[in-house]
Amino acid sequence: MTTKIAYLGIGIMGRGMVGNLLKAGHAVMVWNRTPERCAPLVEKGATQADSVAAAVADAEVIMYCLSDDAAVEDLVFGDGDLISAVKAGQIVVDMTTIHPDTTRKEAAAYAEKGVRFLDAPVFGSKNEAANGGLWIVVGGERALYDEVLPILELLSETTHYMGETAKGTSMKLVGNLVVASQLEALGEAMAMATKAGLDPVDVLGVLHVTDFKSPIFDGVGAALIERDFSTHFALKLMLKDANLIARFAQDLNVPIPASAATREVIKAAVNQGWGEENASAFIKHLENQAGVIVKK
Repeated sequence: MTTKIAYLGIGIMGRGMVGNLLKAGHAVMVWNRTPERCAPLVEKGATQADSVAAAVADAEVIMYCLSDDAAVEDLVFGDGDLISAVKAGQIVVDMTTIHPDTTRKEAAAYAEKGVRFLDAPVFGSKNEAANGGLWIVVGGERALYDEVLPILELLSETTHYMGETAKGTSMKLVGNLVVASQLEALGEAMAMATKAGLDPVDVLGVLHVTDFKSPIFDGVGAALIERDFSTHFALKLMLKDANLIARFAQDLNVPIPASAATREVIKAAVNQGWGEENASAFIKHLENQAGVIVKK
């Protein structure tokens, strides 16, 4: 069944997701502050709107995946004024990685207008978005999750219902804590191995088969030794997430000493000018400290 979907914000993630929605035959209206970013999707069958209000006017489902809390606040309550454009009966799905407090603020505002809402942030980056291989964690009413699931399944390898509103964004921060820790461990290990005279290819071969293996070690490790830091998920956004994790941990009074140390490494790497590169670029700061370069 064809669903009328409005997708707001066409970045790396949005571009991939809209492509998969179009492939499935849904009618997708797209809007972006920089209009030219919509052009490739229009060529694939999307319709472009010149305003948020126009984009959502006839939509059954409204979706967005933005860069941070400020972007969500601006879209919903600021210049985008989405909250004034939505109407009772519509469904909004926010796929952004944000603080749970921002999620709850959105949910409350939508509820006042009779709009149903899910927080559904995603794990994965450019390739997963393009290939429909994201992992989506969802908060909100279970019945609404079940209703929207056929759409989410087009975008994902798996989806996971985590509980009431803000449980999706809570799970996303928990997961991103693990991701940053794995990248830090890989960077430290590869710098140590290189300084010890081990062949990085051989090291990755061991990491690939052990009981502590990880797809992150495989993918990022292979790119690292090729010195490939092309952007799938920008380092500046990883710093944003690290700051959110620190704030969330403070809210909950949960100690995160290892993550706090990793955040300082990420911060230093952004200050070196690598913020637009892939998140794995923070390993370059560890290399600098060790006086080595990890490569074939």
